[in-house]
Amino acid sequence: MSGRTKPFAGFEFLIAWRYLRARRAEGGVSVMTWISFIGIALAVAALIATLSVRSGFRHEFVGTILGANPHISVLAGPQVTETGQVIRTLEGFDEIAAQVAEVEGVTHAAPVVAGQVMATAQGRNAGVEVTGITGENLAQVPLIAEPEEAWGNLTRFDEGIAIGSGVARELGVTVGDRIRLISPDGARTAFGTSPRVAAYEVVYVFQVGRWDIDRTRVYMPFAEAQSYFNRDGVADEIEVLVEDPEAVGRLTLPILQAAGGNVVLWTWQDSSGAFLQALQMEDNVMFIILSILVLIATMNIVSGLIMLVKNKSRDIGILRTMGLSEGSILRVFFICGASVGIAGTIVGVTLGCLFAIYIDPIFEFVNWIAGGGVWDPSVRFLSSLPARLEWGDVISAVTLSLGLSFIVTIFPARRAARMNPVEALRYE
Repeated sequence: MSGRTKPFAGFEFLIAWRYLRARRAEGGVSVMTWISFIGIALAVAALIATLSVRSGFRHEFVGTILGANPHISVLAGPQVTETGQVIRTLEGFDEIAAQVAEVEGVTHAAPVVAGQVMATAQGRNAGVEVTGITGENLAQVPLIAEPEEAWGNLTRFDEGIAIGSGVARELGVTVGDRIRLISPDGARTAFGTSPRVAAYEVVYVFQVGRWDIDRTRVYMPFAEAQSYFNRDGVADEIEVLVEDPEAVGRLTLPILQAAGGNVVLWTWQDSSGAFLQALQMEDNVMFIILSILVLIATMNIVSGLIMLVKNKSRDIGILRTMGLSEGSILRVFFICGASVGIAGTIVGVTLGCLFAIYIDPIFEFVNWIAGGGVWDPSVRFLSSLPARLEWGDVISAVTLSLGLSFIVTIFPARRAARMNPVEALRYE
């Protein structure tokens, strides 16, 4: 054979294949190689599973924020009255909402009244956040109009109130029951401010899948909320929905200009930015940790390949005397090691993707084995364990695994290529 053979010629793959499928008694694949194959497969599967759950968490978290909350809130700036009282209410809210709705990129703008009160029913109490909004505007809130689960009829909203499933469970009520809302900031009399108490029928119960929303959110008709919270003729804020929530930053200036006057903007990224940054930091740390696991698994290739080179030293000497170049020997053993990495990566990707696709039955089985209670929505905010398989995550895992496998394979392959054929055949 010529020493200048074409790289990765067919005979190089043939020799590598014979070495890989040879029995151990013939100096073939060692136990360490099988261990490295299994290790790479499990490490890649764990990496993809973790990345898919991470993507699912962020997607579900952001989805519930964007689906049940405004993308941008237009708030009134502080105003000092003649008596020295500081108020933050919007006058002319219908006109402001109409002007904001005309901004390019804005899909909806609705005035609301907001307040925190105590809800009570059947001897149970719960602190809730009340949002006063018209039935027409409430139907534009995606996760309220089309939640995970719903009971009652949203078209009857003007006849009562809509509450989250967590509020209903806490108070022990359902559609058709009545609950009382108690506000400390009630009617103003000559003797001071007395608490305001009003009873409302529950006409709609929703579950959006996020615990802190389902557990605290109550919607009330806008006119009734104005009366209940002493907001006659004013609103607390304008809730704005936009086409691209990820790009709210570029809409802040146009919305400020359209709203005019003394207003302040508060975006969904402002309210949840710290949590999203924590998620991103956790994602980076988990990727680094699991990358180390993949590296440890690929390092086993080195052990297996060194053992293979030692067992095949006689064959290496014969092949060199027959005319194989150092490059051909290097490529033969590189193919041996890289094949283990490729096979392990393929199996790992398959297992990881299957985990992400069938996470619900897998989680149900784990929950059944543990006797239930594995997932607590009050701690993790979401009602179920999410997973979202994204091709970018799969490509990252494949690139990492194959890159490490190829790199660590080079060193034992070079050792085989530089083996002196005379020394290899001295004692044969």
